[in-house]
Amino acid sequence: MIERDLRTLIEDVREGKLPRRSFIQQMVAVGLTAPMASMMLMHEGVAQTQAALPYKPTKRGGGGTLKLIYWQAAVHLNPHYAGGTKDQDASRIFYEPLAGWDTEGNLIPRLAAEIPSRANGGLAADGRSVIWKLKKDVTWHDGKPFTADDVVFTAAYAGDPAAAMVTVATYRDIKVTKVDSHTVRIDYPKPTPFWAEALVGSAGLILPKHVFEPFMGAKSRDNPANTRPVGTGPYKIIDFKPGDTLRAEAFKEYHIPNQPFFDALEVKGGGDATSAARAVLQTADYDVGWNLAVEDEILKRLEAAGKGKMEFKAGSDIEFVSLNVTDPWNEVDGERGSAKSKHPAFSDKVVRDAMSLLIDRKGIQEVIYGRGAIATSNFLNNPPRFRSPNTKYEFNLDKAIALLEGAGWKKGADGIRAKGNVKLKFVYQTSVSGPRQKCQAIIKDACTKAGIDLELKSVVASVFFGSDFANPDTYQKFWSDMQMFTTTMTQPDPQLFMEQFTTAQHSQKANKWASRNLVRWSNKEYDATFAAAQVELDPVKRAAMFIKLNDLVIGDGHVIPLFARPRPVGVVNKMTIQSSAWDGLTWSIGYWHREA
Repeated sequence: MIERDLRTLIEDVREGKLPRRSFIQQMVAVGLTAPMASMMLMHEGVAQTQAALPYKPTKRGGGGTLKLIYWQAAVHLNPHYAGGTKDQDASRIFYEPLAGWDTEGNLIPRLAAEIPSRANGGLAADGRSVIWKLKKDVTWHDGKPFTADDVVFTAAYAGDPAAAMVTVATYRDIKVTKVDSHTVRIDYPKPTPFWAEALVGSAGLILPKHVFEPFMGAKSRDNPANTRPVGTGPYKIIDFKPGDTLRAEAFKEYHIPNQPFFDALEVKGGGDATSAARAVLQTADYDVGWNLAVEDEILKRLEAAGKGKMEFKAGSDIEFVSLNVTDPWNEVDGERGSAKSKHPAFSDKVVRDAMSLLIDRKGIQEVIYGRGAIATSNFLNNPPRFRSPNTKYEFNLDKAIALLEGAGWKKGADGIRAKGNVKLKFVYQTSVSGPRQKCQAIIKDACTKAGIDLELKSVVASVFFGSDFANPDTYQKFWSDMQMFTTTMTQPDPQLFMEQFTTAQHSQKANKWASRNLVRWSNKEYDATFAAAQVELDPVKRAAMFIKLNDLVIGDGHVIPLFARPRPVGVVNKMTIQSSAWDGLTWSIGYWHREA
């Protein structure tokens, strides 16, 4: 489909000549997905049909206790400090954004009265401002009213560099102002095609001004509300033991009628993914199991018990290996992994290329993950419009050895390759997880055959993904040569997702390791292309820019994608949840219910 035809179709939808659903069907017919077609219309300011989630209960409560198991336990409940999915999801039980994303890529209003569009006056044609109308008669858990003041405050709170929050980049350069008691306006310093980032989804959870204002900036980490939330969500906190359990009760004044169905909620943390899968699929001791990243053969055996089933939602989450750009073992100006340093071995592109050739992605997918993995050479995989056709992966031991030999990396008496005083001897870390340890072992075996020695390190997930900045083993510090984990894409647009490789996002001591560029990679062309994509209003040109961003980071070799990860959730029979590939698991927890 040529660009002129696409423009005509979009204008037909805007003018009411073509139904939105018909446009989406035509886009799917030429190879796009429904979420991507919806996003194209959203970028163009075309009004969205007010999407709704199915919900059957006719009264609030009566459903007993909802039990979730998260084998990676939450350690705090401030969403703007949530560097890991477990903390984002736990926070989302209590706090809400203006809107969230369903699995089709539609925006679902939560604290917003409606989704902004050009038709309702919410979106400016120049892409520089958005007006959000807020729901009225919403109260915080302590009975105080929710107003525009809370929304304005949240943006200022999260955007304060002194607080060093993970969402700072979303809010740092925008201006959120109060129009009236239940209307806010966001002004952007430049045209912004993806306007639905601030105040939306996982990065957009709204905080109560009266609870958080006394703890602004550098004092923000001292707020008791970081573990004792006061939100607008369907559940109120009862008790929270960081790294262990969370208990909550239904919020009787919740603003959505007949929700929640359950009277109480319990989240059990800790353990491992296999035990969590067994607790849902085999014994049904828990209703829902998060991120059951378990060997598929085991999952199928557990499903055979007939008590629960697996759901896989394909988005753009990606498991990958990072090769440290910096030196994690020696300090520069008192800082390990300083951006001023260079890794002694991985600064050689040949070594990086050889490492990629030594990873059997397809074998890992087939032997370990099955339905839970799709081998890929791309970091950005979905929506398909943004997927690069220019990369490829290969498992080739002989080719890796030839590359290393040709570049002067010779085997010593100990069988380990070296050049000068630098040995190809690396510490390779990840979280404690059965499949991840097997994946490490497969990669180690191939590397050993090529003359590369890997010391495998496994860190308890609550520490590895934790926010204890005094601990040297967090993935945010990345004080090892290599590390492996999954990063999630929490919206059907790649802007926030691909921001993690910009120079401005370097994770370092100065920002308390709270920024998202953990590998500390830097590339001027990448930074310039990302900046251009942020203001490009043409969806075709913008998609091409994100493909280029993917190709730049993959081509340099410090980031090695392994496989795209459909989100694996275990659900007991008769339990209905509204999971999404583009938002957190608990994004619509008020809609969850159990059939009779």
